[in-house]
Amino acid sequence: MTDRQTIFDRILTLIEPLNKKGIAVGETTTFADDLEMDSLTVMDLVANIEDEWDIVLPLNLLPELETVGQVADAVAKLAK
Repeated sequence: MTDRQTIFDRILTLIEPLNKKGIAVGETTTFADDLEMDSLTVMDLVANIEDEWDIVLPLNLLPELETVGQVADAVAKLAK
């Protein structure tokens, strides 16, 4: 089991190469508005997250995950 802060920190590391604007990423940073990620980039990130924790993020859940914090919460829940 991995604690949520560790998950959040690792997600930040996975986002870093995709953060073309170089903005500071926090709990409330949004993928679409703040990071301006297109759907293909988001799916690449999702694949990296799934590989990292050996989980599957359900496709019906993805539209609800708008912020980095929400993704960290979902990963923490699924990685248990």
